[in-house]
Amino acid sequence: MTTQTRGLLFAGTTSDAGKSLVTAAACRLFARNGIKVAPFKSQNMSNNSMVCADGSEIGRAQWLQAVAAGVEPETAMNPVLLKPGSDRRSHIVLLGQPAGTLEAGEFATGRAHLARAAFEAYRDLASRYDVVLAEGAGSPAEVNLRGGDYVNMGLAREMGLPVVVVGDIDRGGVLAAMFGTLGMLDPADQVHLKGWIVNKFRGDLSLLRPGLTTLEERTGRPVLGVVPWLTDLWLDSEDALAIGAWPQAETPTLRVAAIRFPRISNATDLDALAAEPGVAVTFTTSASELADADLVVLPGSRATMSDLAWLRSRGLDEAIARRVAEGRPVLGICGGNQMLAGTIHDPHGIESGGESPGLGLLPTRVDFGVEKLLGRPEGTWRGEHVAAYEIHHGVTTLDPDQPGSSDAEPFLDGFSSGAVWGTTWHGAFESDGFRRAFVSEVASRTGSPWTPEPGAPGYADRREDMLDRLADALDEAVGFQPLLDLVDGGVHA
Repeated sequence: MTTQTRGLLFAGTTSDAGKSLVTAAACRLFARNGIKVAPFKSQNMSNNSMVCADGSEIGRAQWLQAVAAGVEPETAMNPVLLKPGSDRRSHIVLLGQPAGTLEAGEFATGRAHLARAAFEAYRDLASRYDVVLAEGAGSPAEVNLRGGDYVNMGLAREMGLPVVVVGDIDRGGVLAAMFGTLGMLDPADQVHLKGWIVNKFRGDLSLLRPGLTTLEERTGRPVLGVVPWLTDLWLDSEDALAIGAWPQAETPTLRVAAIRFPRISNATDLDALAAEPGVAVTFTTSASELADADLVVLPGSRATMSDLAWLRSRGLDEAIARRVAEGRPVLGICGGNQMLAGTIHDPHGIESGGESPGLGLLPTRVDFGVEKLLGRPEGTWRGEHVAAYEIHHGVTTLDPDQPGSSDAEPFLDGFSSGAVWGTTWHGAFESDGFRRAFVSEVASRTGSPWTPEPGAPGYADRREDMLDRLADALDEAVGFQPLLDLVDGGVHA
């Protein structure tokens, strides 16, 4: 049964069309105008996640949208999070906690219990907030999945939501994608689609207007606005397509190479490093790029043992070992930290089961437990405060039977040995003092001339600035009032 609620759904013509950022911009815009607004996404498929204050796990994009709205992130804002563990299996996080797996064959028809939880979470938010701004997933034109859909038109139908479709013009073909999106929907779903937003436009808008007019004529829906391409802007991506989308430093004095694992997780750990003036960060699968960098980072992984096997198959383990032998810096974060260990034990089959040798670059061992550890830890390093979050099954401990264990030093919750550091803490680099102290340590070990830029803004300030710029762009392109009119007008206005 359809429930009329005060909200709006931003769908997309494709993944990475920009609906996450448009939703974040709308959250900031509504909040600026005195409206208590909550973000929402029924189901997120991403290995980029965040831990809320109550210890629950949600998608990173919804956490960012809550920050944009000026409200506390919570489980109801992303009740279902699917974390891909392979091409055919995803791990379910339901209401912030692990809840089994979902096989590829179950995706269209095996999610009824997830839909019920998502709808209940939406209604809970709607009862406590003035407006709920929802984000879709992928594209509503994926009609092969429509039967079990509760994140795109399924949500719109259930809650009586108007829908705005966002399209990325930088990819090309955006007008056809919008026209085709409407054409693929059945009439009952088409009723909900109220307009279009063209995203990432650069050039002379007058050249685009004839196409926009034709789209409006053929679909009977208005183009609500054209959002320009915004330079020097990237924000907490949920999509692997957007990993490493930050602009590179024009004259970098310190280079960071992060390994792009097939099952990379929480790649947003590198965002704050990339924002630091003079630091260039790239994701790579090239041994030569690992050799050339001042710092190599093994980031998080949703499948540590599988990604470790992949690392070895490409000879990247040898490239990393050569760096360590030369005393050149290497950092492992969460799954990457686990790979640095001497041994990895998985007695409960959390991943592939059994025991596997790690890279042996830290005198540690990893034991995978049944319980998933979620938290918001804090600590210090070199006198600098660090606030972070953790999401992991594997527990890393010092192994006294391994060479070098007596010389290992504490590093956050992990250990360091020589120029190798390991920690399970995500988000540590968002602590400005720690980040700059760590990069200074890397620079001193490599002979890099990098030094912190006096007066450079902190990362939280940069994030706030980017959110404000996004909201300004949406306000200029679309305007607050037209969006509010859609919210208040509902579906049949």
